[in-house]
Amino acid sequence: MALRLYNTLSGQVEEFAPLEGNRVRIYTCGPTVYDYGHIGNYRTFVFQDVLRRYLRYRGYEVVQVMNVTDVDDKTIRNAKAAGMPLRAYTDQFIQAFKIDRELLNLEPVEHFVRATDHIDDMVQMIQTLEAKGFAYRSEGSVYFRVRAFPDYGKLSKINLAGNRPGGSERVDADEYEKADARDFVLWKAAREGEDFWESPLGPGRPGWHIECSAMSMKYLGVPFDVHSGGTDLIFPHHENEIAQSEAATGKPFARFWLHAEHLIVNGQKMSKSLGNFYTLRDLIGRGYRPTAVRYLLASVPHRKPLNFTFEGLLQAQRSLERLRNFRSRLTMEIFPAGHNPVFETRASQARQALEDALDDNLNTAEALAALFDLVHDGNAAMDRGEFREGERAEVLDVLERWDRIFAMLDDADHAKLLRFGLAAPAGPQGAGEDGGGVLVAALSDEEIEQRIAARNSARARRDFARADQIREELARAGVILEDTKAGTRWKRK
Repeated sequence: MALRLYNTLSGQVEEFAPLEGNRVRIYTCGPTVYDYGHIGNYRTFVFQDVLRRYLRYRGYEVVQVMNVTDVDDKTIRNAKAAGMPLRAYTDQFIQAFKIDRELLNLEPVEHFVRATDHIDDMVQMIQTLEAKGFAYRSEGSVYFRVRAFPDYGKLSKINLAGNRPGGSERVDADEYEKADARDFVLWKAAREGEDFWESPLGPGRPGWHIECSAMSMKYLGVPFDVHSGGTDLIFPHHENEIAQSEAATGKPFARFWLHAEHLIVNGQKMSKSLGNFYTLRDLIGRGYRPTAVRYLLASVPHRKPLNFTFEGLLQAQRSLERLRNFRSRLTMEIFPAGHNPVFETRASQARQALEDALDDNLNTAEALAALFDLVHDGNAAMDRGEFREGERAEVLDVLERWDRIFAMLDDADHAKLLRFGLAAPAGPQGAGEDGGGVLVAALSDEEIEQRIAARNSARARRDFARADQIREELARAGVILEDTKAGTRWKRK
């Protein structure tokens, strides 16, 4: 089956193939670094990471560009309030974003670029638009003339005949003198007390939309394969990107436009005023695992809204531990030699179901269901004594393939949090008594194995008090031991 993706531009699910050989060129809108990223942002970034990983799984070479917007009204305002230079202020949140990405197991992109490093590229593009009659100057600013681009609205399907000014505070509908309320700013005239750059356009700074167009085309050329982001960016940001980019080059901008739906919290829009606004660091501070957050964010297909709840986050961790326990059981148990004819084809069926689900517009929910069906059948076969050595490698291979895309099976949460100085306090806020999903005395797989080895040594020298103490310590950390003829098996609660 071929990979099929929903394209916002066409409004249809289309078969995907790169425009250039085996190379997939992707541009993803990154964060505006005026504060820490929130879980709504990370819902989109996890989707983009699953897309990237699955393309690589299918054998494609991926070249991905992600920007950070480090100059806009919010960054300037917050830097001024903090009494810091703009670059220094945004640097701290860029570094925090990189740490969050590592905690969530997001792969590094090939080009991670910041807007203020590409001012000259933006100025050159604006000059091209001026020369072609798509831009005009007014009171020191430069605007894109929407009526000069007949295809405006083809992405968002918005009919601007009725004049829909704005659509976002970042269109600056009321802040500058424009010939038409629909026009959007390309270059903002310098204001007193704000950061600005000297340029042939006059002193000022770029508008938001021109940043992504200039940086994507610099690194990917045009047209490129995929442009992605959240649905909140379709209008006006992505619509404006298309207009200015295609007006400047006379070529199509991007072939596939992929958008992740909104994240809501307990059925409501996430808002600081409602007290339901969470950053990744907020969740870590409450004792929750980054991999549990990744699991929850990936569990709902990107074309469907995701309702975030703490109950769902706890369930995500329990599901993740079930997978980890299954892999541990597969790795540690001793099985009879040979093959079980009944179970022999089960792994290949699961692998096919996994790939079919992801080929179907990255249906992550169906991909998870395919894997858990295999886990259920595998555990049942082992419980009945029907699992054979011949199936071990094939089932482990399915788990490894799944993890190449979802990146959650290895438990490195605690070690990463310690490395970044973000270790959570003991005790969750609102978590269940079993601590599922929380980092209460959290231990990595390696640390658990070390403690089991210490317990085995204590038992060998008949220091049973120490052996019992280690068992109790592991139990408090949510780890259950089972002594078998084949050795000590463990699993998490």
